[in-house]
Amino acid sequence: MAPKKPPCLPSLLLPLLTLLLPQADTRSFIVDRENDRFLLDGAPFRYVSGSLHYFRVPRVLWADRLLKMRMSGLNAVQFYVPWNYHEPEPGVYNFNGSRDLTAFLNEASIADLLVILRPGPYICAEWEMGGLPAWLLQKPEIQLRTSDPADNMTEIFALLRKYEPHGPLVNSEYYTGWLDYWGQNHSTRSISAVTKGLENMLKLGASVNMYMFHGGTNFGYWNGADEKGRFLPITTSYDYDAPISEAGDPTPKLFALRNVISKFQEIPLGPLPPPSPKMMLGPLTLHLDGYLLSFLDILCPHGPIRSILPMTFEAVKQDHGFMLYRTYLTHTVSEPTQLWVPNNGVHDRAYVMVDGVFQGVLERNMKHQLFLMGKMGAKLDILLENMGRLSFGSNSSDFKGLLEPPVLGQTALNQWLMFPLKVDKLVKWWFPLPLLRSSHAQAPSGPTFYSTTFSILGEGGDTFLFLPGWTKGQVWINGFNLGRYWTRQGPQQTLYVPRPLLFSRGALNKITLLELENVPSEPQIQFLDRPILNSTLHKTYIYSLSADTQSPSEPMELSGH
Repeated sequence: MAPKKPPCLPSLLLPLLTLLLPQADTRSFIVDRENDRFLLDGAPFRYVSGSLHYFRVPRVLWADRLLKMRMSGLNAVQFYVPWNYHEPEPGVYNFNGSRDLTAFLNEASIADLLVILRPGPYICAEWEMGGLPAWLLQKPEIQLRTSDPADNMTEIFALLRKYEPHGPLVNSEYYTGWLDYWGQNHSTRSISAVTKGLENMLKLGASVNMYMFHGGTNFGYWNGADEKGRFLPITTSYDYDAPISEAGDPTPKLFALRNVISKFQEIPLGPLPPPSPKMMLGPLTLHLDGYLLSFLDILCPHGPIRSILPMTFEAVKQDHGFMLYRTYLTHTVSEPTQLWVPNNGVHDRAYVMVDGVFQGVLERNMKHQLFLMGKMGAKLDILLENMGRLSFGSNSSDFKGLLEPPVLGQTALNQWLMFPLKVDKLVKWWFPLPLLRSSHAQAPSGPTFYSTTFSILGEGGDTFLFLPGWTKGQVWINGFNLGRYWTRQGPQQTLYVPRPLLFSRGALNKITLLELENVPSEPQIQFLDRPILNSTLHKTYIYSLSADTQSPSEPMELSGH
């Protein structure tokens, strides 16, 4: 959804009010258009709300985050409902565990927060495919996010204003910070700009929702992506420079906003909960479990799919993660010969191996030059990584995999075997078993699994996984998919590890890495007591989203939610 600068009329406000409040039959909520205000139980009402996404926060931490929002002076919480999070397959629904929407609504009620619900079906939110399920793309000709061409929006809005010339002032997305892309700098927005804009709106009597008040984390494969001349995947951290940090801690921005809100409405009595305990551990040395290619029988137990031409992830019903494409050279290539894919056909990153030896990377929108040699019959493996589907824009059918047959020199390669890989199942169910470890004199390269175990004395705390020297890959702790790391690209250098994911009091924890490119000479990791979210050598983008606070030092560059 495009960013909203001027105040606008609400389209969906507090639809679950009667569900969440006690004695619902005695309550009322009215849009008093004649007086440009809302009425709650007959009294003038305005909301000061914040966005929090339950799907970016572990369920056991929902209550903590919501309480901190209420204690900040907010009286409502706004959130989306991502379709793809709840219907992974057509007709198969999941509202259990961290997907239990009713439980989240109950937690909001306990925290004395009203709810502004944004159910989709499209949500953007920098979320995988904007919340639309990937299985929609199993119909290759599908047109996403289109509307009836008979609709004339100018006439529709004119008709709206004919019947509704007045209404409450509302800003549904007042940005407290901004999102991060891999390879760019961590985005921030100054406290002074955020507080000044909020105070000006509250002086006008407007209702405001702050996006985000707590950002959270894109665990697993759930990050979305933008297209701005090139493909820009969103980082694992969704910290957003929000008033409540990714780890759930109050920030100076929160206290400044709380002070502004207190000028206009009562703040709950009592102090805010303190920051959660943090811990440091390590360095820990990881051990080689083996090359990804060594586990194909377990990663793809039903065997490969055969096709003359390569097929997309969607065509073989592989929604997320990785798929291996394999073919064999039909003639000897004795001189270095370029491997390339026409029409920008790598979606999104390809890790190339010949007879199991890592050769290099091809990447969407990037002009990598990769040259291969090999004898007739040599095995060519290309591991494709889905780095998150486009979450913004109209008709963004973002198919994944090899969209065109790769070309070696001038020869289009065909006769492919495709292995949809169940990497998460391997990590969760097979790697806990004692497997024979490989030993190599030199650091391996290419897609490789590493792991180790560690124990925590005492109760432990939240922590941040630091992977110095590692290149790019995926991390699991105790079988839970923390998300992607891309140390070489940045800006994010650490992954948030919530305390509930860890076993304390001496119990063994297991960490597993799938390193996709190059392993450091000393394969070590550390757990830090603070995050490192900004270490890319690029110009810092500081987003100022209020016309009266924008300055030359704060350029504005928007995507959308």
